[in-house]
Amino acid sequence: MTSSIRKPGGRRRLRVALLVISALVFALLVPVIAYAVHDLQFQLDGDVRASTTTSVGGTTQALDWDSFFDSSGNPVSGSLTAGFTNSGFDRDFATNSDGSFNTADQTTFSTGSKDTLNITPGWQCNFDNNVNSKIDIMNAYALAYTNPANNHQILYFALERNANTGDGNVAFWFLQDNAGCVSAGPSVAFTGNHADGDLLVVSSFTNGGGVSTIDVYRWDGGASGSLNTNPAAHGVDCKSTTGNDAVCATTNSGPLPITGSITTPWPTSNKQDGPGNTLRTSEFFEGGVDLTAKNLGGKCFNVFIADTRSSQSLTATLFDFARGRLGECSVSLTTAPSSTADRLLGSTAPITDTAYILGSTSAGGGTAPTPTGTVTFYLCSPAQLTPPNTGTCTDANGTQVGSPVTTSESVPGTATATSADAQSMLTVLGKYCFRAHFDAASNDPNYPGQTAETGNPAAECFNVTSVASITTAQKWLPQDTATVTASGGATVAGTVTFSLYESANCSGNAVQTFGPITVDSNGQAVTSNATYYTTATTISWRATFTSTNSVGSGSPSHCETMTVNPLNNDTGS
Repeated sequence: MTSSIRKPGGRRRLRVALLVISALVFALLVPVIAYAVHDLQFQLDGDVRASTTTSVGGTTQALDWDSFFDSSGNPVSGSLTAGFTNSGFDRDFATNSDGSFNTADQTTFSTGSKDTLNITPGWQCNFDNNVNSKIDIMNAYALAYTNPANNHQILYFALERNANTGDGNVAFWFLQDNAGCVSAGPSVAFTGNHADGDLLVVSSFTNGGGVSTIDVYRWDGGASGSLNTNPAAHGVDCKSTTGNDAVCATTNSGPLPITGSITTPWPTSNKQDGPGNTLRTSEFFEGGVDLTAKNLGGKCFNVFIADTRSSQSLTATLFDFARGRLGECSVSLTTAPSSTADRLLGSTAPITDTAYILGSTSAGGGTAPTPTGTVTFYLCSPAQLTPPNTGTCTDANGTQVGSPVTTSESVPGTATATSADAQSMLTVLGKYCFRAHFDAASNDPNYPGQTAETGNPAAECFNVTSVASITTAQKWLPQDTATVTASGGATVAGTVTFSLYESANCSGNAVQTFGPITVDSNGQAVTSNATYYTTATTISWRATFTSTNSVGSGSPSHCETMTVNPLNNDTGS
């Protein structure tokens, strides 16, 4: 007989081991969703060149800023694919006629401008003839990306400064309103206002070292709101982490691999070398933030403002700034006539057109703000269609229907407007089509200057037709004939006078008298009445003969009576 001996606690250790193995297997089987900003497709490595690929979080990052902007800083055609939706680049320096660096700048903050203030009033800019090199921004750029794996909205941003003397304190505002300011001299107030959800990204870095910290702050409320002083997100240098971070930033200094001078495809300038394509250590800064991971997404950031500052403090003195357009909000327009059924020419039934203006974020997350503005409606007659008689109502064609209509919100994210009645404009047979044009309100913070045309023109058409019908209208023309004879066959000669009465017994006054009419060789006389009757009527006739020879005239005729019953006409269908 064989027996086995178990050591005390053996079963417990076995259960623990099985639990550990199960947990490891579960971890391997369950996919991990990364919330990182620098372990996806885009490099945050301290330079602008895609050729210096990185590999973070097990993924190779093959794209960098030169994947999206060419040697002039213009967008690279076809670069906004695979989740990248919008990009913006702003050059903030100039050169003199001899090619040397121009130290003047039209976009610097005036004294008293603070991040904690609303934009209007609060921020001002002025012209500065000699900006300090350390705080002078050369270029600033930004990029919007939506991670296809989890639909997270991510913003990337970068700036270049003219000199690396001392530590750097920089920030980026991401604004929904079309805020901005340019001055040719004294202080000028900014235009635009804050909107709920505007973001401020603040970072600091040391000369020769990396980014020490990066914080993201949210503006709560609109123009009358305030900056929430509690960071919504916090991060460190991208090059010191291994991924899975929601926010980070870095420079061309500090940790490897990029820790020295870099070259840019587009023009830049640094204090030591002058205008060219070189940035020295700590003159380039870039970062990224996963908005969705920090509940900051679903907004349309149309403008970015990069700035230099005295410190990371939210009440720091603000120096130079560069403003660029990111343009994340867009509008589309569809329209629907009140009826597309054929209608008869001359119908007085109303016919209108309703426009639906949909706001959308390029990131695709959340509900976009509802557009505000006016819609102008047009109606194309058959001759105004493209092609004529068979096509649709294309841009710039058609006759305006009434006055522009101010939009109203139907559901969050969608506005509507309905045209005036256009039935009086339907004057000929054929095909008619509506179209509509939307203009965003000048004070709309989310869709500044945007317009939209009807996106479904084929659904905007209807036909005006006509159908033949027949009606009948009977009429009655009463006539009377008198035949005069004489006894013994004597020849008669003379005239007959007819009297027509609108009564049954020749009473009252005659309504018409015909004659005297000379009898013919047969002794007959016939009336020549030209007055028709179209309704049921009773009439009577009396004829009187007057002889013109030796035959006596005799007595008048008896009273003749006739009644015409109701005339049954065909009135059509």
